[in-house]
Amino acid sequence: MSVKSRFTFLPFLRWLPEYQRPGVVRTDLLAGLTGAIVVLPQGIAFALLAGMPPHYGLYAAMVPCIIAALFGSSRLMVTGPANAISLTTMALIAPLAIPESQHYVALVLTLSFLIGAIQIALGLGGAGKWVEKVPHSVIVGFTAGAAVLIINSQVGTLLGIDIERGTKVIDTISKTFTSIQHGQWRPEVLLLVLITLVAMRLWKPLNKWVPAMLVAVIVGSVALLVLEKYFPVFDQIRRVSAIPGALPPLSFPQLTLDHLQLLFGPVLVMTLLASTEAMAIARAMALKRNDSFDANQEFIGQGFANVAGSFFSAYPSSGSFNRTGVNLAANAQTPLSAIAAALFLVIILAFVSPLAEYLPYAVVAALLLAVAWNLIDVQQIRHEIRSGPREWIPMLITGLGTILISLEWAVLVGICVAAIAKRWPQSAK
Repeated sequence: MSVKSRFTFLPFLRWLPEYQRPGVVRTDLLAGLTGAIVVLPQGIAFALLAGMPPHYGLYAAMVPCIIAALFGSSRLMVTGPANAISLTTMALIAPLAIPESQHYVALVLTLSFLIGAIQIALGLGGAGKWVEKVPHSVIVGFTAGAAVLIINSQVGTLLGIDIERGTKVIDTISKTFTSIQHGQWRPEVLLLVLITLVAMRLWKPLNKWVPAMLVAVIVGSVALLVLEKYFPVFDQIRRVSAIPGALPPLSFPQLTLDHLQLLFGPVLVMTLLASTEAMAIARAMALKRNDSFDANQEFIGQGFANVAGSFFSAYPSSGSFNRTGVNLAANAQTPLSAIAAALFLVIILAFVSPLAEYLPYAVVAALLLAVAWNLIDVQQIRHEIRSGPREWIPMLITGLGTILISLEWAVLVGICVAAIAKRWPQSAK
C-alpha cells in the first residue's frame, strides 16, 4: 500500500509529523478546551431546536466530532450539532412523531444512520469531484453570509431581547429597533458582552500561549459574579442550565420497512443539507489556511461520523460554522483540536458540570460575535470584486441567498450563477 493510499484510508496519519513541531499539541488542546466550553450552551439550544431532549445536543458533539476529525479531510472543521441541521430535523420529523418522545428520538437516530450511509456511498463513488469544482467566489459569499446568520442568531442574547431562534434577519432587525425604542433591551447584558470582547482583544497578543477566547470566557463569567453582588440587576442575566453529567448511552437505528418509508424524503433533504454545509465550511477553512481539501474523503468522514453517532445517541451532525470559527480564532493547527474538544466536553460533563451553571449565555454570544467577524474575509471579498462580475456577482448572490434562503439552496444557486457567468465576455467590468 502506497503512502498516498494509506493516508486516504487513515487520513489522520497525515497530521502526525506536525506534532513534532513545538507548541502544536499545546495549542490544539487549548483550542479544544475553548471549543468544549462554547458547545455547552450551544448543544443544549440546538437539541431543543431539533425537538430532541436537551442533552442529546451534547451527545452529538462527542462521538461524531471525534470520528469526523479522524477520517475527514479538513484540518479545522468541527463536526457536531448545527443550527440549520437542527431546525431542519424538527421541520421534517415533527410531523411524523411528537418531539422529544421515544418514537421521535428513534426516528431521528435512524435518520443519522441513513444520512451517514448515503454520505459514505457518495464519497466512495467519487461524488466529491463535483464539490471540488465549486468556485472560490461562492465559498467566499457563503462564508460571509453564514457570518451574518451567526450574528443574527445571537442578537437577542447580546441585547437581552426575546427573539426566537430561527427568526429571519429582516425580522430580527425590526424586532431589535422596536425593542430599543420601547426601552425593552437590557444594557447590563450588553455591558457583560463588552467586558468579554475587551478581555478577548487585550489578551490577543498572548493568544499563542492561552487562547484569548478561553480567557474571555473566564473573565466574563467572573465579572458577572462580581457585578451581581453589587448591582442586583445583574442577577437576572441568564446562565446555562444544569447539565447531566453522563456519557452518551448506546442506541441502535431501527431499520424496519416502516421507518425507511417514513424517512425516505427527510433522508434525501437532510443528506443534501448536511453534506452541502460541511463541504462549504471545509472548503472555506482550506481557503483561509491555504490547505489541501479532499471532498471525497470529507464525504466519507462525515458519513462515518453520522453512522457512528447513531449508535451513541447523536442526532444528525454536520460541520459547525460557529465552533469551526472558534477553532480558527483559537489558532488550532490540526484535527487534534476537534478531538480534544469532544474529550474535554466528556470530562466537563463527568466531573465539573455544576460549574457550567456559572457560564452566562451573553459571554458565549460575545465569543460567537467575534467568530462571525473573523469569518468575513474582507481581503478575499475585495479580490473577488476586483476580478470583475464573473466573480463578484456569484459571491454576492450566494451571500444574499445564505442570509435570505436555506444554506444548501444558496450554494446551489451560487454555483449555477457562477457557471452562467463563465460564459460572459472577459472584458465585461
